[in-house]
Amino acid sequence: MQVSVENTTALERRLSITVPAERIETAVNKRLQQTAQKAKIAGFRPGKVPMSEIKRRFGADARQEAVGDVIQASFYEAVVEQKLNPAGSPSIEPKSLEAGKDLEYVAVFEVFPEFEVAGFDGIAIERLSAEVADSDLDNMLEILRKQNTRFEVAERAAQNEDQLNIDFVGKVDGEVFAGGSAKGTQLVLGSNRMIPGFEDGLVGAKAGEERVLNLEFPADYQNLDLAGKAAEFTVTVNSVSEPKLPELNEEFFAQFGIKETGIEGFRTEVRKNMERELRQAIKSKVKNQVMDGLLAANPIEVPKALLSNEVDRLRVQAVQQFGGNIKPDQLPAELFEEQAKRRVVLGLIVAEVVKQFDLKPDEDRVREMIQEMASAYQEPEQVVAWYYKNDQQLNEVRSVVLEEQVVDTVLQKAKVTDKAVSYEEAVKPAEAPQAD
Repeated sequence: MQVSVENTTALERRLSITVPAERIETAVNKRLQQTAQKAKIAGFRPGKVPMSEIKRRFGADARQEAVGDVIQASFYEAVVEQKLNPAGSPSIEPKSLEAGKDLEYVAVFEVFPEFEVAGFDGIAIERLSAEVADSDLDNMLEILRKQNTRFEVAERAAQNEDQLNIDFVGKVDGEVFAGGSAKGTQLVLGSNRMIPGFEDGLVGAKAGEERVLNLEFPADYQNLDLAGKAAEFTVTVNSVSEPKLPELNEEFFAQFGIKETGIEGFRTEVRKNMERELRQAIKSKVKNQVMDGLLAANPIEVPKALLSNEVDRLRVQAVQQFGGNIKPDQLPAELFEEQAKRRVVLGLIVAEVVKQFDLKPDEDRVREMIQEMASAYQEPEQVVAWYYKNDQQLNEVRSVVLEEQVVDTVLQKAKVTDKAVSYEEAVKPAEAPQAD
């Protein structure tokens, strides 16, 4: 077999491959012999059909299948011989497929980029540290109470944070507009669910009262037909209900799966969850900075095949998340290209760091991570056992741990500054970078 390779771009390779005719004929004859053993042809006993008849009936198909098999096998042999690492399937361009002659074809494909990860010492990391203070715990308990607010009918005028049951009809230029009317809608004043001025206009209203609100849709309103237009809403208040926060008692604790431990036991469990969230938030922010630093220090070209595959994965995820009758390939690829490129490049960089430093998943850390996740459940031992009985789930944890070890490796070489902050600042999501 003759092989020559041409570098057409930084990542694209063009392999010209010639396979001796004898190999093709051997493969064709093997196919025909297999067919002869199974062929059922009227007038002949199974396995006794003359080869001339087998060739006449099945020769063309046997040659086509044999050529396909030889191309697949010879391509694999060629990339191994040339020490190439294809990123995706090749495009095959046949040059000569004539029977009795050498098979000639060209395979065009991309390879994985070859690079060494560098620039570790130029990566600047701000590593936060924080503790869960008693005041943070008190705030969290109030948040949990507010999340479980109940509303009770109040015989008084409406005020902010009250829940109103309303009917309303909206008109633009004297005409009722689509989607501008509703009956029996529950609305919490101050929730900013409605357009500006709507909720403010109902403060002070009582059950049974009708109010007319003259408002204006925002210029950037999502419905362009209504954006910037004046509107009149006739609103009838059916009822006014005031918020009632639940007491911190056994009934409330039981909603969170915590029973018979009292207020101190509940506070202990909430604090544990907050500390877990805090650790994850700090770890996530450090990881994001490390990944951003690796990206900035190691610009690499991405194989189109890998980018296309990642775009397809993101399309499928989007359809699964948002539902609807849309098919993944109906979503424009441009929507996902930036995110896909980041994920592909990071995947290549992380894999190279693992290779450069010969990293292996630390099994002690794997068990610690599983135990950490299991601690959020009522039967943590069963959760741990479940992970160790499911290879797929266990390997996913190993992958996460290996990625954490990559982060640790970078931190050992990067410029790290430690900063003590409050709990709230530590768990606050990082702001997205501003566009230039």
